[in-house]
Amino acid sequence: MIRLLVDENFDNRILRGLRRKNARVDIVRVQETSLYQASDPAVLAWAAQEGRIVLTHDVNTIPKYAYERVTSGQTMPGVIAVHLGAAIGEVIQDLLLILEAVEPSEFENQVVYLPLK
Repeated sequence: MIRLLVDENFDNRILRGLRRKNARVDIVRVQETSLYQASDPAVLAWAAQEGRIVLTHDVNTIPKYAYERVTSGQTMPGVIAVHLGAAIGEVIQDLLLILEAVEPSEFENQVVYLPLK
């Protein structure tokens, strides 16, 4: 099962829609941890330690730091980067597809951008 760590500025409407469609989704929000207002590298390190894929709108810096982790040989469970302004329903559908059809190991060392189209 995919486990997500949701970046602190992520659109809560997407999270609510995702939880409505799949109540079993394992989501931890950064605000619910000691990571609140932590740096992107710290968020990625915590996610790696906990085996959680990071869900973020930060398409510029989080992927950069994620690939730095990969390059330096550190674990990186994955990142799902959602473009701001993407249609909420489309993002929710893409996330549901990912949760149902993809194994967590398929995200290791990868950054996936949504929407998928």
